[in-house]
Amino acid sequence: MTREEFQERCRVRRLNIGDTISAFDCEDEDLNDFLLNEANLYRNALLSVTYVVEDKITDEVVAYFSLSNDKISISDFESKTEFNRFRKHKFVNEKRLRSYPAIKIGRLAIAKSVQHQSLGTYLLEFIEDYFIIDNKSGCRFVTVDAYVNAIPFYIKNNYQFLNNDDEDKCTRVMYFDLASLL
Repeated sequence: MTREEFQERCRVRRLNIGDTISAFDCEDEDLNDFLLNEANLYRNALLSVTYVVEDKITDEVVAYFSLSNDKISISDFESKTEFNRFRKHKFVNEKRLRSYPAIKIGRLAIAKSVQHQSLGTYLLEFIEDYFIIDNKSGCRFVTVDAYVNAIPFYIKNNYQFLNNDDEDKCTRVMYFDLASLL
């Protein structure tokens, strides 16, 4: 699927309070369960907002992602020295803050029926553009706790590991610097 086909075939919309999704299968029970049973609970508690991607013809939900606020801060690093190395590389001699605003991709899932068609890459680009073009608040980074099996996907899309202290975990913290798009 090309980007043009994606834009012609799909629409992205914010899941409204009270909306229910009756069917979705991305072959991951945790991700399925979040959309089917928990997305509204997270929204009502002001913890995240979920967006669904629908086929314009069938109204079928073919993907979704949820976003929440995040930050990259000194506590994300083993030492103050590591944090200073990170921010010196990103913010040469300026903007020396203790934390930097980010948006977290809490969940991102593609339905089994449309996997391996670049939809995930288009959604990352959509999220990145959303915070560059239509920025509603200051946001420098996109973060994600990537499942180990999704790490190659994020690397292919220019995400980097935030640190190495989670190498043996089932998820790794990764980030994308939105300034790279400017």
